[in-house]
Amino acid sequence: MSAQPPTFDALIGMHDVRVEDDGSIAATVPVRPDLKQAFGLVHGGVYASIAESLASIGTFMGVHERGMHAMGLSNSTNFLRPILDGAIHATARPFHRGSTTWLWDVEIRDDDGRLCATTRMTIAVRPARA
Repeated sequence: MSAQPPTFDALIGMHDVRVEDDGSIAATVPVRPDLKQAFGLVHGGVYASIAESLASIGTFMGVHERGMHAMGLSNSTNFLRPILDGAIHATARPFHRGSTTWLWDVEIRDDDGRLCATTRMTIAVRPARA
């Protein structure tokens, strides 16, 4: 039996994933050189990927007992300030939990707590495939 292949979340270094008391989900990603673009800033795709992962995980946690899966449908990320080093701190908060879509707002912050990016994430909820 072969080992489970590593996930994208593991590839980017997402860790300390936690569900907060208010239903939000948060995680941390340490900044590494291979997550940066040519000018030394964390690549915008990293922010978008973190947001999608957190919203997908949070939605899955809310729908899997009904035999449903969660997958990204729309990701709109706005970049406000760069992160150069340290860690990326993300928190996703659901604001719509529908039968076919969930909507999330995600905040990306640096080690000083400054808001660096925001994402509006739509997650599709669909029946699990056999």
